Amino acid sequence: MNKQDLTLLTDLYELTMMQGYYEQQQNEVVVFDLFFRNNPSKNGYSVCAGLAQVIDYIKNLNFTYEDVDYLRSLGIFSEDFLHYLSGFHFSGDIYAIPEGTVVFPKEPLVKVVAPIMEAQLVETAILNIINHQSLIATKASRIVFAAAGDGIMEFGLRRAQGPDAGLYGSRAAMIGGCVGTSNVLAGQAFGVPVMGTHAHSWIMSFEDEYTAFKHYAELYPDNCTLLVDTYDTLKSGVPNAIRVFKEFRDAGAPLKKCGIRLDSGDLAYLSKQARKMLDEAGFPDAGICASNDLDEYLLHDLKMQGAAINSWGVGTNLITSKDCPSFGGVYKLAAIQNEKNEFVPKIKVSENTEKITNPGNKTIFRIYDKETGKIRADLICFADESYDTDEDLLLFDPIDTWKKTKLPGGSYTMREILVPVFKNGECIYQSPSVMEIAQYCKKEKDTLWDETKRLFYPHRVYVDLSQKLFDVRNALLDQVNLSD
Repeated sequence: MNKQDLTLLTDLYELTMMQGYYEQQQNEVVVFDLFFRNNPSKNGYSVCAGLAQVIDYIKNLNFTYEDVDYLRSLGIFSEDFLHYLSGFHFSGDIYAIPEGTVVFPKEPLVKVVAPIMEAQLVETAILNIINHQSLIATKASRIVFAAAGDGIMEFGLRRAQGPDAGLYGSRAAMIGGCVGTSNVLAGQAFGVPVMGTHAHSWIMSFEDEYTAFKHYAELYPDNCTLLVDTYDTLKSGVPNAIRVFKEFRDAGAPLKKCGIRLDSGDLAYLSKQARKMLDEAGFPDAGICASNDLDEYLLHDLKMQGAAINSWGVGTNLITSKDCPSFGGVYKLAAIQNEKNEFVPKIKVSENTEKITNPGNKTIFRIYDKETGKIRADLICFADESYDTDEDLLLFDPIDTWKKTKLPGGSYTMREILVPVFKNGECIYQSPSVMEIAQYCKKEKDTLWDETKRLFYPHRVYVDLSQKLFDVRNALLDQVNLSD
């Protein structure tokens, strides 16, 4: 699809700070981290998404004549600074965790290493992109988990907060595990399956329900799912659907795939009754799809009640992540390069301990149990640290330091999950297709323990700090306390 120019998709203060750096001739290389503090919806993990759009944004980052003229009209920028912007291009490095990876609070999803003016400019757009798509991918993953193997179709376009949220929300939902989307533009743009049935208006536009069903089946004999709740689900809708299915079968041209959709009422009761009627009529393979303001909690309850539903269309509550509409990602300065090209760690301090940042130029190692392949913990450390998996590894909680675990050498494996995406302003990373990312995400979730995937009160995956990073962090905190 056409790439958007998002250069001015930024907060004004990014540009005013840039001008301040420019006037002060302050453009040293810095490190910024994008991370989040809590999993959305009280989940045990999150799914990162949005990197492909970030890449497109960085590639197309330049100020056009129209952009510069508009900024000039604001009356707050000097001609020298506007001239600098007219030749702007991103020259730094970007590291990121690949899309579809399961991630946890406090670890950098994106790391920007660039001159401070460049690193400052990209903050808003990167946060906007990563926050939104990671939120929807995580919500979709929860809903897919609740469906326990049934297919989830994303039906939320008409309820999304605008076209972009609908388009990229569909993309993120596919990464999170949906089997298809109703969004035709998303199908074209990202090569994902598009799915759908028909509306009540189709039924109401005919003289009767049976005629509407018959014409629809004639149009789509390879995949015919009929919406049965326009008038009366069990007395009219299901019997008329069965009548049409039988007529095609008796005529020697059975529908290749047939089923019904429920969109109102007690879905557990209606689906069980409909299943009985379909089976007795000789259509045990007919599917039952359900929609109607579904979310993971309702799916969980319907599954517990034995609902005879094998596919679900989920709209509003997925595409808006209605119960938790914000991912909460932040973008914080972590280090500044000095005259010796060394990164000097910087820390943000707060009375709220949750908001104290991890300083320095960092990377992340994911630690797996060698026998099961499950995640034991994530370890944030300085980018120049390395580990030998044949040696014992001591992990400890950076807050409750008495909580310790020693992993014997040879019992674990490690993988660095922060990978280079841009080097000296050039993209060196090839984004997989959305369906490839979705497959990768599915494998990623297989590395989680069952206790972490549950919807309610999931077990927390520990994100620990290396001893070296922990010591530097504490030393910086001590310096702040002494200066007080």
